[in-house]
Amino acid sequence: MQYQLISFDLDGTLVDTAAEIAEAVNRALDDHGIRRRPLPEITELIGAGTRELMVRLLAQRVAEAPWLEEVSRRDRVLQSLDRHYAWTAGTSAVPYAGCRQALEQLRVAGVRLVCVTNKEYAHARRVLRATRLSDCFELLIGGDTLPARKPDPIVMQHVLQRFDVPPERAAHLGDSAIDVATARTAGIAAWAVPYGYNGGVPVAESRPDLMFEELMQVATHVLAHVGNGT
Repeated sequence: MQYQLISFDLDGTLVDTAAEIAEAVNRALDDHGIRRRPLPEITELIGAGTRELMVRLLAQRVAEAPWLEEVSRRDRVLQSLDRHYAWTAGTSAVPYAGCRQALEQLRVAGVRLVCVTNKEYAHARRVLRATRLSDCFELLIGGDTLPARKPDPIVMQHVLQRFDVPPERAAHLGDSAIDVATARTAGIAAWAVPYGYNGGVPVAESRPDLMFEELMQVATHVLAHVGNGT
């Protein structure tokens, strides 16, 4: 199969961002007198966007300690989170091995590259700029770019229409069940990497079409078919 477009998830697929997300979350908790949470606990909530992460974390904490409901006004905590993540986004993010090389090889070969994330657009843009990956993508879709976010089919349908690419010539690569569902609902190939963030559940259990151990394998697979029309 000759692929014309590859969509990439950001957090946990291209870039390790768990530490900076956790720091922003904990600073927001500090602002409201709520005890900091350990990195593994926060990491397991990554995937649906930073605001949704905080909503879920607050719900967990209130369930454990109902008195927190009095001090954890959601709108105020979310405002704190947005402010702190504006400062921490990109400060400790590290691209995974082979990330830049794989993206450059695909781009040079004429494959259209898109980054589709549930992270809010402004924060995602900061991460891409800080990790020097911005120039690899023709389009960035954040969790607040469209009326819906992954895994809603509207997301990838928008991307396919934007580049006039048929579903059978596109794939989405991610690290979670959300990403596999994103691809499936749009009728495109569902690819995954085994590292990253998926709530402690191996992404293989979501039965992606292909699993890649690292990002250069993605480029090798796609480029093996470029130019032969198959």
